[in-house]
Amino acid sequence: MTVDSHDPDDPVNGLVAATLRDLDAVFPRVETLTAAQARATLAARRVPAPNIDDVHSAVDATVPGPDGAIPIRVYHPHGDPDLTRPGIVFCHGGGFVLCDIASHDGFCRALARNAEAVVVSIGYRLAPEHVAPAAALDCFAAFQWVIDHAADLGIDPRRTVVAGDSAGGNLAAVTALVCREQRAAAPAAQLLLYPAIDPSFDTDSYRRYATGYLNTRAAMQWYWSQYLGGDGLPEPAYLVAPARADSHAGLPPAVIVTAGLDPLHSEGCAYARRLSEAGVAVVHRDFPGLYHGFMTNPAFPAAASALRLVCRDLRRLLHPAPVGSPPR
Repeated sequence: MTVDSHDPDDPVNGLVAATLRDLDAVFPRVETLTAAQARATLAARRVPAPNIDDVHSAVDATVPGPDGAIPIRVYHPHGDPDLTRPGIVFCHGGGFVLCDIASHDGFCRALARNAEAVVVSIGYRLAPEHVAPAAALDCFAAFQWVIDHAADLGIDPRRTVVAGDSAGGNLAAVTALVCREQRAAAPAAQLLLYPAIDPSFDTDSYRRYATGYLNTRAAMQWYWSQYLGGDGLPEPAYLVAPARADSHAGLPPAVIVTAGLDPLHSEGCAYARRLSEAGVAVVHRDFPGLYHGFMTNPAFPAAASALRLVCRDLRRLLHPAPVGSPPR
């Protein structure tokens, strides 16, 4: 099911245009920097999350990974501490190179509150220090750890989702595939926010929105080159490019968000179609007039309403209404 969740007459309305101008003015041209320089530039501009009280607690820990300990942060929502809740294992965006648990702290707090779920944010290994598929293997390992320790976390393992934005959306999609291929515990659903699906740059949206819309074609080429390390795709290719899996049958239901002014729009839409054609239940929320990363921008008014909408979609997947009940 594809739903146009924002459809203005002008594809770039005044607020979006002003927001993009402001963001373009301050976001570094990463393709001109080293990874360390880009990280330092973003870290210097980071401000504390304004929504600390969205959750009851946020606790840092580590879990075992394929190449050492993986940092995590566990967010528990307000409410009955003895209640077993859905879980969301979250993979942050940042082009496989940038960002971390702290950069997405505010978003994970809002996600825990709106989804009424325990959120576990994963600090996976970053490129170029760790090339593909290191990040994906970390996310898979962290997801399996959460399932194995669900009781300790107050999580229902049968209602645990893998989620991510941008590059994190890629990692969430790959995690779902690896779970299927390894016959490991599988997510109850996958939440993919404007995911980076494939290291090709010749789609319609890459041509239309290569520059001027915050995320750029040049930036995406840089991100992918850092992650792949110049060696091309690993085998199997779906470890970095989930659309290239031989089959998508049997994957968990998906909620996929795409933004119309995003270079990644075409590949996100194509992945939603690919899953649907393979028999996977898909809710595709398309926001034609919005830009890459809008949901994690707390200053942007549409972000909160979009998050509420997507969390409602997730709740419907995790708590299906009985036959004959009124719509929620």
